[in-house]
Parts: sequence; C-alpha cells; structure tokens
Amino acid sequence: MNKSTLLKTGIIGSAIAALCCFTPALVILFGAVGLSAWVGHLDAVLMPALILFLGLTVYAFLKKDKGDCCETNHKADQS
Repeated sequence: MNKSTLLKTGIIGSAIAALCCFTPALVILFGAVGLSAWVGHLDAVLMPALILFLGLTVYAFLKKDKGDCCETNHKADQS
C-alpha cells in the first residue's frame, strides 16, 4: 500500500470512529433503522477500531517521514 494511502485511511478511520464513539450519531442511526438492540455492543467494536486506526495513523506518519528522508537522500546520491 502507498504511504499516503495508509495515512489517509488512518486519519479518516480515526475520525469516523471518534465521531461514533463520542457522539450519539451511531446510536441515533441504529435507533432509526431498528437496530437499537445492538447499541450495547458498540463499545466492544468502536474502541478497538479507534485504537487500530490511531495506531495505523501513527505508523503511516512515522513511515512516511522516514521514507521521505531516505528517498530524498537516495535521489541526491544518484545525481
């Protein structure tokens, strides 16, 4: 996967998971659709998803910084 794709995926996933964790948006949506019985199980899915996406964001950010430095030096050595 491309480094910027990993970073974008991590940021977007983190934002969506945080939005669903800290606001009643998903609870209201589940209630409107008729799936309100599943609301009690949301914490078991949303918190691990938030941690996973935050970890992916940090990994992609660190990998992107490290990769950009090495690629720049590599291109300068070839010139």
